[in-house]
Amino acid sequence: MTTERTAPPSRVAVVTGAGSGIGRAVAVELLRAGWSVALAGRRTETLEETAALVPEGAALAVRTDVSRPEEVEALFAAAEERFGRVDLLFNNAGTFGPGGVPVEELPYDAWRHVVDTNLNGAFLCAQAAYRRMKEQDPQGGRIINNGSVSAHTPRPHSVAYTATKHALTGLTKSLSLDGRPYRIAVGQIDIGNAATDMTARMRTGALQANGEVAPEPVMDVADVARTVRHMAELPLEANVQFATVLATAMPYIGRG
Repeated sequence: MTTERTAPPSRVAVVTGAGSGIGRAVAVELLRAGWSVALAGRRTETLEETAALVPEGAALAVRTDVSRPEEVEALFAAAEERFGRVDLLFNNAGTFGPGGVPVEELPYDAWRHVVDTNLNGAFLCAQAAYRRMKEQDPQGGRIINNGSVSAHTPRPHSVAYTATKHALTGLTKSLSLDGRPYRIAVGQIDIGNAATDMTARMRTGALQANGEVAPEPVMDVADVARTVRHMAELPLEANVQFATVLATAMPYIGRG
């Protein structure tokens, strides 16, 4: 006797900061792999450009400021309404803030903007995903936070960015522990010098710890996207807790 099999439903991801850079690369990688993806970002036009890169993909563009609780809730409600569930959150939205500003000159408003986006926004998105993953059937899902190598080692004049990225490591650990009873796996990817518009200055010259300005090697952002997809597609019984993906020769390990 044979039984008829139906194809499993498409897995559903929410990707923040999906309008450019790492977020766009990850969204495209997932769409090409058959995921349904809710694309979140501040500008609808860039989200639609991301979706257009995979015209056959199931994409939903939702303009979202992740620092605003009501907009985060609307994002996840839209994803759930369109696709039925949430299997993955790639918590990627972030900002460097004003570059090259010494600690004593950093305006509080600039500090607050970085914290609101990088840390508070990551928490709000994780909380919204967690609530749905806990209640949906089948239960569970995965959250991947974009930590950056700045979660370990700072650059000069990067106090706000570095502080938020260190905080994301604590967020990852706490979410990972609290998610265990509900089959919610939480990990973090720490990325160094992926070639995007935000890191273009690395190739022309970046301030080093010794005060010199020197160009730095970069890597293809597609390599980051493939790593995120690998983490995302593991069974929920397995988890990459922390992964570091960086340009091999960047000045990060030792003295560079």
